[in-house]
Amino acid sequence: MTHAFAPGKIILFGEHAVVYGRPALAVPVTQIHADVEVTASRDAQTWIHAPDVNLHAELNTLPSDHPIASVLHNFFFAFGISPIPSLDISITSTIPVASGLGSGAAVTVALFRALSSFFFLDLTNEQINQQAYEIEKLHHGTPSGIDNTVVTYARPVYFIKGQPIETFKVGAPFTLVIADTGISAPTKEAVGDVRMLWEADKAKWEKVFDEIGEIVRKAKEIIENGEWKSLGALMDANHSLLQQLTVSSPELDSLVESARRSGASGAKLSGGGRGGNMIALVEKERAAQVSEALLSAGAKRTIITEVA
Repeated sequence: MTHAFAPGKIILFGEHAVVYGRPALAVPVTQIHADVEVTASRDAQTWIHAPDVNLHAELNTLPSDHPIASVLHNFFFAFGISPIPSLDISITSTIPVASGLGSGAAVTVALFRALSSFFFLDLTNEQINQQAYEIEKLHHGTPSGIDNTVVTYARPVYFIKGQPIETFKVGAPFTLVIADTGISAPTKEAVGDVRMLWEADKAKWEKVFDEIGEIVRKAKEIIENGEWKSLGALMDANHSLLQQLTVSSPELDSLVESARRSGASGAKLSGGGRGGNMIALVEKERAAQVSEALLSAGAKRTIITEVA
């Protein structure tokens, strides 16, 4: 038997613009994670057990584009494993699905890691990251690659698509409250809508992407210098630009405003938008207060996490 896990993630700055070559910042959220166990099966079939999504099925009964089946088929093809082996694969996750916390990427990375160990392949992080990105492309059209990168490396990441991965130093720890709208975040749809906006008026939206990119660069410098209190204004500005890109929603805007009113230094949506999560920058002693305010304002759940 082999076991592997992968954490969740949250994007601090730069979502959507990162698809167009601008930087983004993201950090792992280790309080939530996906776990995978792989054992040899006693019958000549590969069984997948994922109780969190009510899945109990034999691999051959699933369509080839099923999120979990696609990972397995890609893995077996990429590493020349034929015929399909007999396995029992158990998958559990505490990461909410379709909420911008990297649930799909975490399951994919944990699966690749567990299978790598089971077949003694000793895959590197770079190999796992590349394989996970191929899966992200299947399900999200033109993804940035940031989900699989942060989840694979489990470190804070400054990320520019097509460039080497860069981790960044956190000069002083800071606290975030993550609040879930409870609405599934349609990442592929939001990414596609932004692309249609961009194609209709590239000059206009390139300027918006430039503004977001400058926010990200400032944020990285602030974080490295330990001046985290200055991040609040940047979060507010980034949220405003994401509203212009039409990827916010009334529910996200309501939670952002509630967080600000209850004492957050700044707040913004995080991830694909149209649902999913928002994040609020808070002083550590105010985290519980802001969390309660967000729950009262309609958040389905909150996570308090320290970025260190």
